[in-house]
Amino acid sequence: MTEATTTKIHWNGGVQGEAINILKEDGGMIVSPTKVGYIIMTSDDKGLERKFAAKNRKRNKPGVVLCGSVEQVKELALMTPEIEQMYQQHWDEDILLGCILPWKEEAKSKIPNDGTKNLMMDKRETSCFVIKFGTPSENIAKEMWEKYGKFSFASSANPSGKGNRGLVAGIGDQIENAADLIIEADDYVASIQPDKTLDTRYEQGVMVSMVDETGKLIPQQNGAVGIQPAPIVIRKGLDVDKIMKIMSDIFSSWDYRHGFYY
Repeated sequence: MTEATTTKIHWNGGVQGEAINILKEDGGMIVSPTKVGYIIMTSDDKGLERKFAAKNRKRNKPGVVLCGSVEQVKELALMTPEIEQMYQQHWDEDILLGCILPWKEEAKSKIPNDGTKNLMMDKRETSCFVIKFGTPSENIAKEMWEKYGKFSFASSANPSGKGNRGLVAGIGDQIENAADLIIEADDYVASIQPDKTLDTRYEQGVMVSMVDETGKLIPQQNGAVGIQPAPIVIRKGLDVDKIMKIMSDIFSSWDYRHGFYY
């Protein structure tokens, strides 16, 4: 699409119907606000292909699956009771969290048989399942899943090698021109980190790996010390201090290795 035909609207404060109409059709791609900035949202292989093209992005990272409830995470991903507890506590406290998890075998059958699987999992068949990423996009992901049975996949709406700084003007011309719809909510994004400047604000959420190097789920710890492999914080971000406090309450052992991606 050309710049002239990319629709830009301000978030309506609820479920953005225009976004649902685009994403429930084949190949839809929108830009939507989150707690840490703007993301590209898609729901199928055609949309994912458009996302990779718009971002010039490599395909070696696990895809981000936006989940509108803890129940959705439980339905899709393998988890230990401790990991479920972690998700529930973050949900209850409205804290953005993303964990690298394996897919349940029965959940893989829910993935459209159109090439989507190869674009939203890594070679280990893991994805990053994210909750509490921000009301505008949460509302969309929840309705897409519960009403239409469609996934919501995400990637930051950043020009290559740059952040969008939480401003819709920062997504860059290439992404702006490629999207079918842009939902602007700079005021919402700014409200999440009111004490931060453009230079000190977090532009991403915390990511925790809950799998070993082969993609197998980490073991239950049951309070024992030194159980390995253990959770690894592989990316710091918004509310990292709160997340590490919760992890310390649930897990006896976990590691902090920012930048230790996949």
